[in-house]
Amino acid sequence: MSRVTNWWTSKNLVSQFALISSLVVVVGMLVIGSWVSREIENTVTHNAAVSTALYIDSMVAPHLQDLSHSDTLSPLHQTALNRLFENSDLGKKISSTKIWKEQGLIAYSSRKSIIGQRFPTTANLNNAWSGAVSAEFDSLEDEEDALEKTAGIPFLEIYSPIRSQSTGNVIAVAEFYTNASSLKNDLYRAQSSAWMVVGLVTLSMIGLLSVIVLKGSRTIESQRLSLQERIDQLSSLRDRIENSSRLSTELNERFLRRIGSDLHDGPAQLIGLALLRLDAINHSPAEQPSSGSSDVEVVRGALNDALNEIRNVSAGLVLPELETQTLENGLRRIISLHEQRTDTKVLKEFDNLPRTVNNSIKISLYRLVQEGLNNAFRHATGGQAKITAGYSNETIEIVVSDKGSGFDLEHQAVDGAGLGIPGLRERIESIGGSFAVSTSPGKGTTLTARFVIGETS
Repeated sequence: MSRVTNWWTSKNLVSQFALISSLVVVVGMLVIGSWVSREIENTVTHNAAVSTALYIDSMVAPHLQDLSHSDTLSPLHQTALNRLFENSDLGKKISSTKIWKEQGLIAYSSRKSIIGQRFPTTANLNNAWSGAVSAEFDSLEDEEDALEKTAGIPFLEIYSPIRSQSTGNVIAVAEFYTNASSLKNDLYRAQSSAWMVVGLVTLSMIGLLSVIVLKGSRTIESQRLSLQERIDQLSSLRDRIENSSRLSTELNERFLRRIGSDLHDGPAQLIGLALLRLDAINHSPAEQPSSGSSDVEVVRGALNDALNEIRNVSAGLVLPELETQTLENGLRRIISLHEQRTDTKVLKEFDNLPRTVNNSIKISLYRLVQEGLNNAFRHATGGQAKITAGYSNETIEIVVSDKGSGFDLEHQAVDGAGLGIPGLRERIESIGGSFAVSTSPGKGTTLTARFVIGETS
């Protein structure tokens, strides 16, 4: 069955239509042709039977009037009938004759041996008793037709009612067998012509419909190719956009790394040097006025605070060296730095994370965890954050959740202190991932990111 299905689906629309329409039309042609042939045969047979019956009735009926009051014919009428069927033009046309009475009784026959016998009645015989002419063409299946069947030629079997000349009632049924060889030839020619006409009409219908479908199929195929070309173009454009987004992410990360390095190597170093100078001043009281020690402490405290701020900013801008680390090790590193900086504890669960991940995806997931932990620390009173990361069905999923107060997502303004939820969403979705936020006042917050990366080693 599957082979037939595959064969069928491999065919184009025109071939499928040609096969189905040909099957349907051919079946219709057979039905119509059979009906027309049968109607031709019935009509021709009936017309031939009626004309023959009228001719024979005019010659035979006068010799059968005895049957109106008797089941047998007088010897005089039997002799007249014998002479009529044996030595006349009528006898040349009629091969066999039977005269029926009620209940299947043979009152007269050209076969003397069956006179007086009874045979089962047939539908045509009963129809003739009701006053109608009936006929059968080349159908010698009744019991009394045994002798005629051995002749090996087609017969037209006619049943003609014989009426009383005085009352008009049917008093007998005359059954005649006439040689139908010429009739059979006429029927064959008429039926052949009918089948030829039906066949030509059928082929014309199939041809015209096929032309229409062929034009439609070509239009559909042209549109399909055009659509496929557009899909290929869009797919190529999508790949270019994703590649551009990945490149942009990496360039942005390099830019942030440079800013962090500049902050660390520039202002932080200068402030550190200033602190050293102040320490030197503080250790030389002879050169300093005694009242200046408090000022030195104030400067030292301010410079320490500034240095801590710069270091915190640098830590937030610059990710640790993660390119050479696996995704899991990198996430553990970020979580550890967050725990050290905030003096909190983060719950974490890792399951089957791949060792090799695209660098732009890795950076996006790092930033998600970093932003999620920072938000949890600010809004969820510290140590209530949890990180869940796993790989299943060719998909990486990272979930950052907390048990804080949550917020109304629809009315939440963009947080200028970090990436913010809109920034996270744009970063993740721009490289083909999906991002979701689940939160409401009093219910905590859950951030979920997914990337389909296929099979990994």
